[in-house]
Amino acid sequence: MQTANSIILAIESSCDETSAAIVHNGKVISNIIAPQKVHEQYGGVVPELASRAHLQQIVPVVEAAVKAAGIAKSEITAVGFTQAPGLIGSLLVGACFAKGFAQALNIPLIAVHHMQAHVLAHFIEDPKPQFPFLCLTVSGGHTQIVLCHDHLHMEILGETLD
Repeated sequence: MQTANSIILAIESSCDETSAAIVHNGKVISNIIAPQKVHEQYGGVVPELASRAHLQQIVPVVEAAVKAAGIAKSEITAVGFTQAPGLIGSLLVGACFAKGFAQALNIPLIAVHHMQAHVLAHFIEDPKPQFPFLCLTVSGGHTQIVLCHDHLHMEILGETLD
């Protein structure tokens, strides 16, 4: 979603980092990432601890992103959030916050597929890729070979079984 003057709040909470960015007319103007150090002592991400940390971090991270962008919350025209895949508890924190924020401002809510976003992130600077193309995506527990027909039509040709 992009209008003549779009200001999108983007929220990412699929695993163990809480992130919020402000995107103005397709350009990232702020991006705040809060890591979760609590997992270090366990040698990996503990899903329950991750979702609890997201609960603690989501409001300050969004506030910091809005402040760093130099805008008022009322100027935001849409909210995007990571819908899937990811840790369900972590995803729910981001989704519920995004839905509440969008509803409070009566603005559109945009659900974003985590793996498709990895593919499309390469085209932030150059938004006109030559389709079709083949992409290898490696992210956490997801490794995929994807045939990209267009921005919204992606075919998974192979993926790991883990």
